[in-house]
Amino acid sequence: MVSFIKSVTFDCREPLVVATFWAEVLGSNVDEDSTPERAWVEPAGWGGPSLWFVRVPEHKTAKNRQHFDLRPTTAHADEVARLVSLGAAVVRDDGDLVVMVDPEGNEFCVEGQ
Repeated sequence: MVSFIKSVTFDCREPLVVATFWAEVLGSNVDEDSTPERAWVEPAGWGGPSLWFVRVPEHKTAKNRQHFDLRPTTAHADEVARLVSLGAAVVRDDGDLVVMVDPEGNEFCVEGQ
């Protein structure tokens, strides 16, 4: 037997804020049973793992050891601009690879096409 990835979990201070950001990024929505203590986002269409967001008391203090690499379905620059409008920030722009952070500072990358 083997295992599969059911969910990816984020520790965060504001689960609903971070869940709302990632739902918008991925074209999904925050599950209706989510609360300020825990929230989750189901994948849009493709059946990947759910994203869980769980309230913890401490702030993020170091670089993530794991992160998402996003591949946009539109122009790279347009997607980076959209993500900034949703609350992300650019950390480094290497042209074909843009390193960003979500509203709580979790790093992720946007790859060129």
